[in-house]
Amino acid sequence: MEKNKLIICDLDGTLFDTRRVNYHAYHEAVKLSGLAADFDYDFYINRCWGPTYKEFLPLMGVPVERFDEIHDLKKTLYEKNLKYAQENTHLFDIIEALSPTYHTCVVTSGSHNSKDILKYFNRYDLFEAIFTIDDVKHGKPDPEGFFKAMDYFHVKPEQTIIFEDSSVGIEAARRTGASLCIVDDFNKKY
Repeated sequence: MEKNKLIICDLDGTLFDTRRVNYHAYHEAVKLSGLAADFDYDFYINRCWGPTYKEFLPLMGVPVERFDEIHDLKKTLYEKNLKYAQENTHLFDIIEALSPTYHTCVVTSGSHNSKDILKYFNRYDLFEAIFTIDDVKHGKPDPEGFFKAMDYFHVKPEQTIIFEDSSVGIEAARRTGASLCIVDDFNKKY
């Protein structure tokens, strides 16, 4: 059967609760870099979760000239902290059930190391394509990544359903005209 529909999923907060993974990786990166900035988990969740690193690193006290250094260091520490992730098993069940008739894709504001978590949980092969922040010029709330996925599979917005959790992701999804399912904090214990 030829597939003519598409499921697009965000990664962080949608497929996985990665708040603790990212917090520990960024906290360690800032500490290893020798910066005086220090922040706790609640600060990270309340002020830094959702936007791109260029938007929240200043809130941590990271100077602009060190953004890429901190982000690159965080990426090297990410895999080591995957033990803190929680999988959204209900959403994975939905994707598996629909995958015979839907293309499956991830569009994330995360970097290419987002593939590590899919491999860690043996979910990488469930997705036919993965688009990260490194694959677009404009991150969410710009819908570029979603449109890129639709173009890749030659699927129109009305044939697409997007699973998202963050305000910027939800805005981007709405701007495409595709159907939207909002994932509202599947892992209440954080």
